[in-house]
Amino acid sequence: MNRNISSHATTMLYEQPPADTPQDEAPVVRRSMFRRLVDRFAVLGLIGLFIVVFWLAVAFIGPLIAPYKGGAFTSTEIFGSYSPAHLLGTDYLGRDMLSRILYGTQYTVGLALASTVAASVIGTFFGLVAAVSGRWVDEVLSRLFDALISIPSKILALVVIAAFGSSIPMLMMVAALAYIPGAFRISRSLAVNIMTLEYVQVAKARGEKLFYIARVEVLPNMIHPMLADFGLRFVFIVLLLSGLSFLGLGVQPPNADWGSLVRENIGGLSEGAPAVLMPAVAIATLTVGVNLLIDSLRRHGARSHGGAQ
Repeated sequence: MNRNISSHATTMLYEQPPADTPQDEAPVVRRSMFRRLVDRFAVLGLIGLFIVVFWLAVAFIGPLIAPYKGGAFTSTEIFGSYSPAHLLGTDYLGRDMLSRILYGTQYTVGLALASTVAASVIGTFFGLVAAVSGRWVDEVLSRLFDALISIPSKILALVVIAAFGSSIPMLMMVAALAYIPGAFRISRSLAVNIMTLEYVQVAKARGEKLFYIARVEVLPNMIHPMLADFGLRFVFIVLLLSGLSFLGLGVQPPNADWGSLVRENIGGLSEGAPAVLMPAVAIATLTVGVNLLIDSLRRHGARSHGGAQ
């Protein structure tokens, strides 16, 4: 009898969960989520992710948190140094540099992001069309984009802007046009390789349409490398637009992006003025952050692919 009671008590002891289980699960869940984030991006990837998210947030809310209007004359001191009233100094006209950078972020990040989206979407679309269509469609598209990619991006941008003038839509169109051929070549190469795989051949044997094969079988399996290519093109377009602005062919006054801020304050370089250093630092941090994030995603994609095999 005692043995039965003891056995029943032991069973009840193991069957009943501890009373404090819900309280203990939350920290474990939070730790596991953080651990998955660290495993996905690694330390450098997390730094890159933080930088990218920071500048994207500034592009959206920068004008709202700027201490002054972007073009307001706030000081009689030109190329002023750091001060409580002007945290990043003043420019060559006595305007607050922090406000100028916050207002300029929406042009640098916004223009580059819109141009990169356009270049990647158009290039990926034509790459898929070339890969799944017949040989003559592939040949025509490949030769067309080969001709475009042979023109250096900066030369193409300079010629088009010199002919049609500089404006926000024109800068977006030129930047996208310069990098569509590269996105086409990457996406076509990926799609051609995927088209040789067995599950695509099975879809063809089932009689699936080309649009279905491209949308369901091919495109989802090339998203990861295309995202890495998207990040690289974003960096290239940031540098292209900043270079055009530095030459005076980018965003025009009274508006300014980071390249324009470097150009108009270049006279303060000999003095080490924050007005010329801070926009350059902003360009550098954005490009470095995107590269760190891309490298982390690329390594994670390689590990996932290797694990799947």
